[in-house]
Amino acid sequence: MRLSKEQLHELISKKLHKAGLTEDHASGVADVLVHADARGVHSHGAMRVEYYAERIAKGGLNNNPDFKFEKTGPCSAIFDGDNGVGHVGAKLAMDEAIKMAKENGIAVVGVRRIGHSGALSYFVQQAADADLVGISVCQSDPMVVPFGGAEPYYGTNPLAFAAPGKDGKHITFDMATTVQAWGKVLHARSKNEPIPDTWAVDSNGESTTDPFKVNALMPIAGPKGYGLMMMVDVLSGILLGLPFGNKVSSMYHDLTEGRNLGQLHIVINPEFFAGLGSFKEAISQTMQDLNEIKPAPGYNQVYYPGQRSAEREEAYERDGIEIVDDIYEYLISDVVHNNAYDHKSPFAK
Repeated sequence: MRLSKEQLHELISKKLHKAGLTEDHASGVADVLVHADARGVHSHGAMRVEYYAERIAKGGLNNNPDFKFEKTGPCSAIFDGDNGVGHVGAKLAMDEAIKMAKENGIAVVGVRRIGHSGALSYFVQQAADADLVGISVCQSDPMVVPFGGAEPYYGTNPLAFAAPGKDGKHITFDMATTVQAWGKVLHARSKNEPIPDTWAVDSNGESTTDPFKVNALMPIAGPKGYGLMMMVDVLSGILLGLPFGNKVSSMYHDLTEGRNLGQLHIVINPEFFAGLGSFKEAISQTMQDLNEIKPAPGYNQVYYPGQRSAEREEAYERDGIEIVDDIYEYLISDVVHNNAYDHKSPFAK
């Protein structure tokens, strides 16, 4: 099923409003989910709606949060999300960070006590749209073994970066700190296919090719990815006085409780450094340089980070966003949720 951005946004908004969110917050969540689907990141798009709807309906997301923003210094602040939907809290916190960076050159805003906030690229692109550099990191529930370990401790702990070039084009980088997303393991299970031995480990901490024996994911590049996910956990958890490591709440353990997650936005104003004009000129030159590099055998072109996602977005604008039929049927149904996620293990078969 192919839908326009507007059609998909309306369906998501209506479903989340029916689950209990205000119309404004339902629309705010839909903004982030449609952004993800439009860029081809379907793991963070409409497929998440039923999970959010179930958590909202069961009280695990505050549908009337008391957001609070407190400056703690000229360039620092804390945004308390009161366990409302993370998409809205993170967006509003980035709005405040942009204002501070415009005035003072840099802003560091911690976002406390929010739910899952979706694709981080949305928030760093807010900064890039305002001619600023955006960095965002976010903790998540433990699904990953530390390097050399046999038990999960950290989450997939994503990080994102965006910088503005000329003509409205951005370099955008958004990644988890694991070798592969959990959704890819689920896909292998659905097809009863093996996975590469670099993706995950079994209950003994040994690498496995059997998707049904996965007990934890593996960090990218061994100890380097392990270090990155530790860094993200410190910046978005410990720094904000929140639960950290394997103490971070599970996505599925109890959908009646708030998750108290943390996120950190760092925004930099190029005008205070190289100057905005020369900075954007250099970013655009970087894009061009990368595109002009001779491709390796088996590749047609070198892309700059975020280029292929932007091209997918242009294609979807023209042809519509492709949505799995089952998800579309759920979105147009009268069902709020099917009680499919509460107390589910992230590694359940």
